[in-house]
Parts: sequence; structure tokens; C-alpha cells
Amino acid sequence: MDAVSGLSLKVLVCGGGIAGQAVAYWLARGGHQVVVVERFPTLRATGAQIDLRGQGIDAVERMGLLEAVREKLVHEPGVAFVDARGRRWGAIMANTSGKGRQTLTSEYEIMRGDLVRILHEATRNDAEFVFGTGVDRFEQSEDRVVARFSDGTSGEFDVLIGADGQGSRIRQALLPADGLDPYWPVGIHMAYWFIPRDATDSDMRETYNPTGRRMIMRRSHNATETQVYFALWESSEEATAIHRQPVDRQKRFWSDRFRDAGWQTDRFLEGMATAEFFYSQEVVQVRIPAWSGGRVVLVGDAGYCPSPYSGMGTSAALVGAYVLAGEINRNPGDLPAAFAHYQATLRPFVDNVQAKVNPKVLRFGFPKGRLGTHTLRTMGAVGSFLRLPELAARLAKEDRGGDWPLPDYPEPRVGLNR
Repeated sequence: MDAVSGLSLKVLVCGGGIAGQAVAYWLARGGHQVVVVERFPTLRATGAQIDLRGQGIDAVERMGLLEAVREKLVHEPGVAFVDARGRRWGAIMANTSGKGRQTLTSEYEIMRGDLVRILHEATRNDAEFVFGTGVDRFEQSEDRVVARFSDGTSGEFDVLIGADGQGSRIRQALLPADGLDPYWPVGIHMAYWFIPRDATDSDMRETYNPTGRRMIMRRSHNATETQVYFALWESSEEATAIHRQPVDRQKRFWSDRFRDAGWQTDRFLEGMATAEFFYSQEVVQVRIPAWSGGRVVLVGDAGYCPSPYSGMGTSAALVGAYVLAGEINRNPGDLPAAFAHYQATLRPFVDNVQAKVNPKVLRFGFPKGRLGTHTLRTMGAVGSFLRLPELAARLAKEDRGGDWPLPDYPEPRVGLNR
């Protein structure tokens, strides 16, 4: 039962990723009966490298999982910038001083799959997980939510939490059909995949800026694998539509756009052709006026995706899960009040994180011609030589989440299956 009120709710969480497992963790500790459904047939412990920053690190620490995260950290000492021949012209090192804010590389870099497994190990005995099943639709009344599952069954719950990511079906059903588009395009398209690591790959992340408003990034997370990222500044209908096409067409699109880019592009494209893990997406933020309706509420990317270029996507999911569960645990008998407090408490943090993604600034990193590339390298080389980014990070009074304090909630005192 809930430590404060004694009221135990039956909660359905749609999505078994980072946000879904984190909110399930906190609600189970609050004494609620939690069911997590995930459309993927198994735990989706895949994905590329992610980072934790600011309040996200605090949220993991409050879960008691910071040591487990530390044991799985990727060693990435910094970011090196290279030219078409692979020659380094600048670098920004990670801020490991424990003061200020993180640089382009966080002190807490981890593979998404490792974080998903850590969260699952902490949650699996206290919540019911159902894989290979999703929520196709739902109906709600004043006192319950009826979820219709993809396997043809249904169930009644007190709360439905949409933690089903940027393309959330729960959000789509919750928002008015004639409402505003929830997606706020940043202007960038991305693709990433894994290739075999070779002797040219170091633990330093490498970034290359060719002409044509393109960017290439390489980072190696273990002794055998390297991650490749292509990013493209393009506003065409073809670029927007390609992410919904079959994977072979997506790969052809990225090959056509980058074939002449230079550096190790040939190697990267050769690896892409046979890569089993491949992901293509438009970089967007999710911006909606309300994160809940009735007994249905959104968390993480489903409600307020800040985009990969914020550096705070994972942290926002962890923080949002902590705040949502904290408000439900504190006031389970009045869900409208709990959801209102959740939004009022978290909104300043989300607004601050999303506002830091400035397309005008980002576009500078995607030069169109040789003059733009030369200007970027000249300015970057001077700043790198003088260590200005590292100095600014150490002297900063706050990380990317701003000075917003992670709220405190009463510690649940319930018996869990640990």
C-alpha cells in the first residue's frame, strides 16, 4: 500500500524502456500494483550510447543504482574533431572535476541496453512485465481505464501511463484529433548503426564536418564494436518521409547523401550495408500543452522528448518518472491533483531543457560550403587550444537542466520482493 495514504492503485505502464521501468520502480515502492506492457517480444536492451547529466544523475542515485551504472560506464575521455584525412584539429575533454557542468561528453556515458538491464534488474521482482503486447486503444471513465491489448484481451486499471516513446500511441489517442502537431522539428535527420572496431578507432569520440550540411561521428564503446552516426541538415519531404520506409530504402538514402563525404565514409557505408542494428530518425522535440487527461498520463519522450541534441533525453525520462511517481504516491486518491502537481513541478525543468536546443546555433555545425567549414574549424581550433569549453564547463554554476532542484518525496516504507 501507499506509504502515505494506504491506497493501492492498479497501474498500467505502456512501454518497457527507461521511462517506463523507472516509473514502475517508484510506483512499486509506493505499494501500487504495477503492470508493464512492452510491444517488443523481449526486453529491448539495445540502442546506442546515452549519457546522464545533472538531475538525471541525482535521480539514479536516489534509486540506489548509481554504483551499478558506474560499473557499466563507457570510457570516453572526450571528443576529437578531425578533417577529411582524419587529422585532429581540436578536442574537448570530459569534465571529471565534479564541479560545474558536463561538456559534449558526460562523465556518465553508458550504453542504452546496459541502463535498461540495470533498471529491469531493480524492478522485475516488484512489477509484472508482459512482453510482446501493446495497448491498441483505451477507454476511460471517471473511476477506471479499460485498456484493449494487441493480443485481443483487455484489462481495467486505475491509471494508464504512456511511456511509449517519441511516437507514442497513447499520446496520439489522448490528444484531440484536430489538435496541434506535437512534433517540433529541429531541422536535423540522423541515422546510427554499429560496425566492427578496427585499429584506427580510439576511445575518444571523433566528429567530422564535411560540406553539404552533413556531420559524421564515430565512438567506440567496447573492444569489438564502433558506433557510427550520420547527421544531415535537410528540410525536404523525402528526408522527412524516409524514416517510415523499409530499412533497405533508408540505408540507400543515407548512402546517397554521404557517399562523397570523405574521411572513413567508405568504411562506414560498407559496415552499414550489413549492420543488423540500424536506426534512422528525424530529430524532433515533443511539445504539448498538457501531459495528462483523465486517468491517463504521459512520461518521458512520450510527453516531452527534448531531442538527442539536448543531451538530456535520458535524464528527462528518469527525472519525469521520479516526479510523476512521487506525486501519485503522495496523492493516489486524487489523480487530477497528482497529475496537475506533476506538470506544475516538472514543466520548468522541461521548458529549460528544450529551450537549450537552438536550431540557429546547431546549424552552425552543419556548414554548407568550404568557407563555412573553414570558419567552423578555425573558431573551434582556437577555442580548443585555449581550452575554453572545458574552462566554461568547470566554472558553470549549473548543468543543462538548470538550477531546478529535484523535489523530495516521502520515502515509501513498504515490503518489496527484493
